[in-house]
Amino acid sequence: MTKWFKSGWLIPLFALVLVLGACSSKETGKSPVNNDPQDTSEAAHPSGDLAPLEKREKVVIAEDGAASGAGFYIATEKGYFEDYNIEVEFAQFSNSDEMLPALAAGEVDIAGGVSTASFFNAIAQGIDVKIIADKGHNVPGKSYFTFVIGNHMVDEIKDYADFRGKRIAVSSHNSIDEYIFEEMIKHAGLTKDDVEFVLMSDFGSMLGAIDGETIDAALNIEPLITQGIENGFHVRFGDATDYAPESQIALVLGSPNFMNVEKDVSLRFMAAYLKGVRDYNDAFIKDINKDEIIEIMTKHTAMKDPELWEKVHVTGLDPDGKMFIDDIIRQYDAYKENGAIRGDVDFDKAIDTSITEEAVEIIGEYEH
Repeated sequence: MTKWFKSGWLIPLFALVLVLGACSSKETGKSPVNNDPQDTSEAAHPSGDLAPLEKREKVVIAEDGAASGAGFYIATEKGYFEDYNIEVEFAQFSNSDEMLPALAAGEVDIAGGVSTASFFNAIAQGIDVKIIADKGHNVPGKSYFTFVIGNHMVDEIKDYADFRGKRIAVSSHNSIDEYIFEEMIKHAGLTKDDVEFVLMSDFGSMLGAIDGETIDAALNIEPLITQGIENGFHVRFGDATDYAPESQIALVLGSPNFMNVEKDVSLRFMAAYLKGVRDYNDAFIKDINKDEIIEIMTKHTAMKDPELWEKVHVTGLDPDGKMFIDDIIRQYDAYKENGAIRGDVDFDKAIDTSITEEAVEIIGEYEH
């Protein structure tokens, strides 16, 4: 949580929004919608859940091709937003410093976020955004964001404790990257002083470094993990869920206005989004309509090779939008302990899953 990596493949999961571009202006002054959100009659709506909006509404999403945005892309292509008379517009920002204030001001309705100290600092300093649903986590045994070791280490590193004394590349400090690194170190029975931490912000550069034996291991991401294996640069080592089974990597964020004032729109938006996420799960977990979903993903993300989609470990997306809330708070506490947080975050206000939960009540829970 696509433009998966830097230097040719950007990693939007590790920045809130990173692709250069300008946000299209958002329509303001939306008129209230009189539809009853609980109108679930079959006649009211073709899917049998919510009636479409009487007036067509635009929803602006800050999303730039991250694989973790699958729910947005699939719901768009499958007509789930259109069913509710919602028009979706994707906006791009040069950085999160521009995006977060726009989201808080309601110029953008929905955005993707990731757990970092800078994100929590923005909230602590008064940027009002709501954390509303899952947008990326590791699937047990199939983590898309996990450690690899160089081929020169396969006979030496057999267990996590064998990372002692090794050079390990991590892409950033005070972020989900370093958090997962620290969880692995604790799992190994080591301390950070027992290994050599190598800060390497470019995930693509990790391939050359590990192949050239200047580093021994790296916390890398798909599709680079799979591509590195196929090219003989590294091998996958264990799985991130061995030591961080419930890490919340990416988040769906909502503007307070969209969540509280435009509830008729946001409720329908979330229902459509979850339908897209469920199609994604059907495809990659149940192998239902997989070719169709891969076609959508190749259209909207930077990974254009359908065969590669068959090989990679994909981003986990909860079909009911559930997040690992306890882990979000643990990550925040870790950043605060490291002295990276200025101020405090009231998670009772920052996390608002009401729209997500109501949407699930209406469309029903996903059948696993």
